[in-house]
Amino acid sequence: MKKDIILIEKIGKTILTFLLFYYSSLFQLIPIMLLNIDLNNLSGSMNVMLSAFSSCCLLFVLFFMYRNDINREWNIFKKDWIDHLDFGVRCWAIGLFLMMASNLVINSLAGGVAGNEQTVQNMISSLPWLMLINAGILAPINEEIIFRKSFKNIFSNKWIFVLVSGFVFGLMHVLGNVNSWIDVLYIIPYGALGGAFAYAYHKTDTIFTPIAFHMFHNIVLVLVSIF
Repeated sequence: MKKDIILIEKIGKTILTFLLFYYSSLFQLIPIMLLNIDLNNLSGSMNVMLSAFSSCCLLFVLFFMYRNDINREWNIFKKDWIDHLDFGVRCWAIGLFLMMASNLVINSLAGGVAGNEQTVQNMISSLPWLMLINAGILAPINEEIIFRKSFKNIFSNKWIFVLVSGFVFGLMHVLGNVNSWIDVLYIIPYGALGGAFAYAYHKTDTIFTPIAFHMFHNIVLVLVSIF
């Protein structure tokens, strides 16, 4: 009975975490209302600043919700950080290979890039250095807590956790940018990388392993876009 109650609490916390992520853009209403920002004349730079603000707010809430687990897993990471990074880089390399390979197949079918990637590229062009912080640091931490930490709390089976985490991660990177069935296929490359991060988390038992490589991955991509 007690185990059932604990599981229900974990599921409820995961659902709340996911809803916070899905509706995190509502945090932008705070500066919009305080500064009387005109949404009809929203510049690209202002859009990036609002996005970074909502990412900071989300990060603050998530850290508060998972502060005990985060502190415990940071201590785990510190004790064997070399081994964790060694295993993490192998998982990231496999995920990157699968991501690139599936991207090549999808691009050969229709060409172009994923809608989410195009949106990020436009934001980088508007305010590159703030996007380096937002996409390279804030987003990876938030996403690892949401798609890895919260899911691992309710899926004890390794492969179910990896598959669900990867699929939902891929889905949320595609959702909102679907204009054809080809766009749906981009769940595969995003999901492959997300699944690799999930596997790294499950094996090392510290969220800081996937956070480190998610941050590295995103920072490199943003820097390549900038230069």
